[in-house]
Amino acid sequence: MSEKTKILLKEKHMPKAWYNIMADMPNLPKPPLHPGTKQPVGPDDLSPIFPMGLIGQEVTQERWVEIPEEVQEIYRLWRPTPLHRAHRLEKALDTPAKIYYKYEGASPAGSHKLNTAVPQVYYNKKEGIKRLATETGAGQWGVALSQACNFFGLECTVYMVKVSYHQKPYRRTMMQIFGSEVFASPSEHTNSGRAILKADPDSLGSLGIAISEAVEDAAGRGDTNYALGSVLNHVILHQTVIGLEAKEQLEKVDAYPDVVIACCGGGSNFGGTAFPFAYDKIVKGAKVKLVAAEPSACPTLTRGHFGYDFGDVAGFTPLLWMYTLGKEFMPPGIHAGGLRYHGDSPLLSQLVHDGIAEARAFGQTAVFESALVFAKSEGIIPAPESSHAIHAAVQEALAAKEAGEARTILFNLSGHGLLDLPSYDTYLEGKLIDYPLPEENLKEALKKLPQV
Repeated sequence: MSEKTKILLKEKHMPKAWYNIMADMPNLPKPPLHPGTKQPVGPDDLSPIFPMGLIGQEVTQERWVEIPEEVQEIYRLWRPTPLHRAHRLEKALDTPAKIYYKYEGASPAGSHKLNTAVPQVYYNKKEGIKRLATETGAGQWGVALSQACNFFGLECTVYMVKVSYHQKPYRRTMMQIFGSEVFASPSEHTNSGRAILKADPDSLGSLGIAISEAVEDAAGRGDTNYALGSVLNHVILHQTVIGLEAKEQLEKVDAYPDVVIACCGGGSNFGGTAFPFAYDKIVKGAKVKLVAAEPSACPTLTRGHFGYDFGDVAGFTPLLWMYTLGKEFMPPGIHAGGLRYHGDSPLLSQLVHDGIAEARAFGQTAVFESALVFAKSEGIIPAPESSHAIHAAVQEALAAKEAGEARTILFNLSGHGLLDLPSYDTYLEGKLIDYPLPEENLKEALKKLPQV
């Protein structure tokens, strides 16, 4: 082992503050609107379901937000996460590109979601909240919040999108191991869930429906708050530990990416990885591409409408300024359950609209093909969500090969796929189906956007 390698193994530099991109954006998104009055929301509007510590982070424009020591202490269980050079993948693709990936699957939850679950539970605990309600798609957020609630002694109720509840049963089991109660959404436990089931007893569910159920649950109990795993500003703020660590790790090997890639459902994965590099692009003029990879079955950033929409189906949440497919859009039951959301982070949406970031949409068959290439090369079976980022990275690497140019690629491998093996079975058996969104379906969903 070289002396340099020994030094790197001894150094464990973890960020002491989160990076807030609102301090540097040339254009901020329009403010969230109250669902009833359609006026900008204030702290009092959010306090029934969020603690003031998180509400303050939602609106602050300070560039750096200090990470509390209690949160850092738990972060140290797995942070900093490793950054790997994918030598074997480069060889398999016969590309001159250098490919790096940040491996968030090293966390106890098996994904990046614990980065925000821990501080969210911390701030709720600090303000006397006893219980949290939330939604989850593929189950990674539900697992992370269940673990974080267990760390701090809070109760947790999770509304898990029904199609994933059945596709990914062992993530449900993990939530229950950590003491959470888990309901398949839409459920009979809330008015919004019962209304959906009455209209469509066979509903597969969606993140928008599950959010409605969790918000309704939290609003109905004084001891309960709501926790969201993506989309909102404070969630993405917490995730920036990913990109901040990656920048420092790349500096140690004298590298800087030409392109930064992450998968995108609500935006926390991409924002956490790319926003620290967006700072370089906005403030320092760095020539780095920032690519959000989403499913063609739910192409929010690539084909959605840029404007106000509700974050949930029932219309409980504030109206958010974002790219949206319409709150009533029902995505097909693709295996990347964490990417089946009709809207996107207002911060990310604004950056895409302004040309600072870009988005690409892929069918799940091509995504799984790239996932197998990666697994065979690097030895890690990736989650279907992360595999969208892998596929975008493979495309970039092959483009570098065709152009005969060196190119440095960074992507976020945000979770492992060990609990997604039934999805891989479907692919290996040749039963995986692509669901490109028909234009007529998109137009129909967008007809129901709220009038603001």
